[in-house]
Amino acid sequence: MQFIHFLNSHLLDPNVGAGRHYAGVLEQAVAADRLGFRGVGIPEHHLVNLLLIPSPLQMAVAIAARTRRVELVTSICQLPIRDMRIFAGEVVQAQALCEGRLMLGVGKGAFGYETGRLGVPMEETKARFEESLAVLEALLTREEVSWDGRWYRFDALTVMPRPDRPVPIQLASMAPDGIEAAARRGYHVQTTPLGASEEILAAQVGAFHRGRAAAPDGGSNRLSLQRGLYLARNAADARDKLDRAHAYYEKFDNVFGGPGLVDHGIVRSLPRKQTVEELGRNILICERQEMIDKLSHYAELGIDDVISSSNFGQPQAETLDMMERFAAEVMPHVTSLGADIGE
Repeated sequence: MQFIHFLNSHLLDPNVGAGRHYAGVLEQAVAADRLGFRGVGIPEHHLVNLLLIPSPLQMAVAIAARTRRVELVTSICQLPIRDMRIFAGEVVQAQALCEGRLMLGVGKGAFGYETGRLGVPMEETKARFEESLAVLEALLTREEVSWDGRWYRFDALTVMPRPDRPVPIQLASMAPDGIEAAARRGYHVQTTPLGASEEILAAQVGAFHRGRAAAPDGGSNRLSLQRGLYLARNAADARDKLDRAHAYYEKFDNVFGGPGLVDHGIVRSLPRKQTVEELGRNILICERQEMIDKLSHYAELGIDDVISSSNFGQPQAETLDMMERFAAEVMPHVTSLGADIGE
C-alpha cells in the first residue's frame, strides 16, 4: 500500500493572497516527493475558497518542475465544464512537461454551486461526463476523430501534438455500482467515503475488487481511496485536528449536496448532523500505533493507495511536521502490506 498526499488547498483567509497560498501548496508537494510519498493529489475547484486549484494540469506541471519522482494525480479534472478538443491537447502537453508522471484523474464534478455557475446544471453532469470521456479517449488515441453526439458535434480533426505514450486515466466515483463498472472496464479508480463510516468504505472497496476481478486484462488497475488522515502527537493534538476537520465539513457539506451558500467566494459554515465524535470514529486522526493498526486494516481490504487528506486549516508548519513524522513513523510499517491483493 502506498500514499498520495492530497493538496487540499483551502484558502480559508482570503487576505493570504494567491502567491503565498500556492507557494504553500508547492511546498507540501516538494515535501511529499522528498519523503517518499507515491504521489500528490491535485484537486480542481472554482469560485469557492475550498480545494481551490482552478487548473490542476497547470499545478501538475509546476510541481513536476520542482520534484524528481512523485506522481502527479489530478483529483479530479472535471470533464463536463470543459471542451475536450482543447483539453486533450492540454493533457498531452502536461504529460510531456511532467515527463510521464501524470495520472489523469477525471470525474463529473461534485459542487452544484460551481458547475451551475459555469453553465452546467448538476443533473446534467453524469451524461456530459460519459460523452466527454469517450470524446477525450478518442482524441488521445486516434489521429482523425469526428463526432455526432448529444453534447459534441464536430468534423474530423487531429489533436496535436500526439502523445508520446498512453495517458493513464483514473475515474472518480463514490457509488459502489459506478466503482465496480469502472474497475470492470479496466480503469484505475479514485474514491472516497468522505467522513462516512467504515461500512461505506468497505462497500466501495468491495465493489472495486468485484469489478477488477472481471476486468479483461486480469486486474492491473489500482484503487486509490481518499480519507481524512492526520498523525497526532498526543490526545490533545488529535482533538484539535478533529475539531478542525468537523469545522471544515461544516463548509464542505454546504457545497457538496447542500444549498451552496457562498458569500463573495467564501463558503458558509452550516450545522452538521454528524457529531465530532462520530466523525472521529470514521476518519484517521490518531496517534502512531492506532494509525498503523487502522492502515494495516486498509491494506488487508486491498486498498492500493491511500490519498491522505491532512489539511484541516492548521498552520502550514504543522502540516509539514506531520508529513515528516508520518513518513518516518508510519509509512515504513505499512507500505509493504497488501501486495498480494492490491499491487
